[in-house]
Amino acid sequence: MNEDLQFILDTAKEAMDAALKHLEKQLVNIRAGKASPSMLGSVMVDYYGSQTPLNQVANVNTPDGRTITVQPWEKSMLQEIERGIMVANLGFNPMNNGESIIINVPPLTEERRKILAKQAKSEAEDAKVGVRNARKEANNDIKKLDDVSEDLQKNAEIDIQEMTDSYVNRIDEIFDNKEKEIMTV
Repeated sequence: MNEDLQFILDTAKEAMDAALKHLEKQLVNIRAGKASPSMLGSVMVDYYGSQTPLNQVANVNTPDGRTITVQPWEKSMLQEIERGIMVANLGFNPMNNGESIIINVPPLTEERRKILAKQAKSEAEDAKVGVRNARKEANNDIKKLDDVSEDLQKNAEIDIQEMTDSYVNRIDEIFDNKEKEIMTV
């Protein structure tokens, strides 16, 4: 195969991989029923004047399915961690017991589950748009190649379409799993 075509295919695959990785990262932030340390993944804490991810200043654990505990490495960080959790606007009410921070994760209502499922669906659609944009870009790049026969161009377009279909199917699978996770009481 022509080097230019191979480069276009590789670039399209990288873009599609990036869309998939972004989707997975976004879905981790959409909580299902169980408490998980990743729920606090977006929390930033003011650590001596610089914004630092929570997991770099404290241990975050889930002793059970409804509780998250945050054990700071320095007791002086308790107020900052509590403030960081409130600022992140995750809908949690942190309780400070002087040693650690305890967060009770309320069970999801049916209405909240539907909202979260819609949010997950929206993220999946965004990922599909990313995959399709990568396909469109690759097909445009293929058409610009002058030194490649029409047959090779057609074959490359077919390869890109197959790649697109496989990524869209993977996105659907990932979404279906997340939706089941969200809707399971």
